[in-house]
Amino acid sequence: MGNDASNGVSEGDLEQNDGQQFGRLPATAAERTVEGRASREAVVDYFADRFGIAPETFDDHTFWEKGAGKIWVYGGSAPSPVEIEALGMTCLRTRQEHWKPTTDFVQRFGREADECVIELEPDEARAFAAGEDRDLERWDGDWGYLIAAHDVAGELEPIGVGLYVHGELRSMVPKGRQREL
Repeated sequence: MGNDASNGVSEGDLEQNDGQQFGRLPATAAERTVEGRASREAVVDYFADRFGIAPETFDDHTFWEKGAGKIWVYGGSAPSPVEIEALGMTCLRTRQEHWKPTTDFVQRFGREADECVIELEPDEARAFAAGEDRDLERWDGDWGYLIAAHDVAGELEPIGVGLYVHGELRSMVPKGRQREL
């Protein structure tokens, strides 16, 4: 991160993250007071750039960090910091090389996406929901995290997060949420 000339705060002057409380994300990087914390602007831009989800989708939501890079989205506002067990739902993991959206986020907001969404055939969707990885050479978009979806009654419904690399779609559906359909 280094020096942030826009607010005159150096890395050594920033607070450390407290993994036991929720801290609201700053609006921009220039307003950051906690070392390594993502900004609201960066999170909203990520969802817009990667998945085509309009920034206005989150106008009535706040973003929070609890733990190291576990970002939560909350439909409302609350005082910050706050020491509670949960606030809204987890939506993103950020303190790693590649940011990863959560299954909960994709199932709640994935209908708003118009990029990096892969539509699965019935047998592919069943395998994905069961946690199975599949060769899928037909994807011609970016590698990385995708929203795996399936047509249900004429509507594309998000199933979860997949990781697409080397012609393979890897199911990121958590073990406890995997289902044989």
